[in-house]
Amino acid sequence: MKKIYSLILAALVAMSIVGCNNEAPSAPVVEKPKRIQDVQVFSTPNADGKITAKSIEKAFDSVGLSVPGNNDMNKPFGTRFGKLHYKVYNLAMYVNNELTYKLIKKYPSFGALTPLTMSIWEGKEGCMNISTLTINGMARATNIPVTDPDLMAYAALIKKGLKTAMPDGSFKELNHTVKFPNKSLATNFSMEVELDDQTAEEFIEDFEAEFEGEMEPLGFLLPNYTNVQEEIFDDQGYTGVYDFYHTYSICKFDVIYPVSKDHPEAGAWAPCSFYLYKKVGENKMYMGFLSVDNWITTIGMTEDEEGTKKLREAQGYIEAIITDMTE
Repeated sequence: MKKIYSLILAALVAMSIVGCNNEAPSAPVVEKPKRIQDVQVFSTPNADGKITAKSIEKAFDSVGLSVPGNNDMNKPFGTRFGKLHYKVYNLAMYVNNELTYKLIKKYPSFGALTPLTMSIWEGKEGCMNISTLTINGMARATNIPVTDPDLMAYAALIKKGLKTAMPDGSFKELNHTVKFPNKSLATNFSMEVELDDQTAEEFIEDFEAEFEGEMEPLGFLLPNYTNVQEEIFDDQGYTGVYDFYHTYSICKFDVIYPVSKDHPEAGAWAPCSFYLYKKVGENKMYMGFLSVDNWITTIGMTEDEEGTKKLREAQGYIEAIITDMTE
């Protein structure tokens, strides 16, 4: 009887591992064509519940990836929609200030990934999962060479954070690949800035107050705001280059809820970051964010999904607001 019990227990453990890692331990090794992936999912068995969203945050922080926001999405989802897709579903932001400084100094477009984001979820199978962007995803989306040493260091630090958070974890084999691997799919804007009697600081305060006032009534949330100039550049002694450089994290419940049902890994793109900057001596402000086509073309979404329709609707609202404000 004890032998039978042991065999059953071993089988259940094996099933748990398969559920997390998406591959059978006894299956023969078959060489598969390498897919181009922009999103990676790191998973681990979590039957004992030791891995939590908070323990993951603590692990990321310990390797130099600070987490300015780690939001339990199940609380608003439960109130707003009733039904929950997962036992745990969090959207979190993370950043390394030193590497962010080095990358933005060379490539201002990296503001579209400042901070970076991840989703943390646990389903009925008892596995904890974290989705983040791969180095290919970061490089393609921001038009930064995949061989850039600081981007490579960032990607390595992310993997270190994942392994520290879940020492027994492994990367899942995903079934989707990037549809447009050579297109950044970024949405960019610029506008002439005439300060007149204003200072640059007064100008951006007025602009952002109007932006927030337009976004919030449409259901957009702004869970994080980063004054990159003060919080990152100043600490590095990088002054006199920008009048301002700010980023917003933007999220909408009506978008992420339907998307997360079939694509929980979408949190690697959400909340999306929107950047605004003006350089000293220039009369232009530049703005940008990563198009929702990044989500759709990298995580296997189809055009007939409710989530896809919500994503396109949300982008339409944001583009209309910014276009109206910059004309």
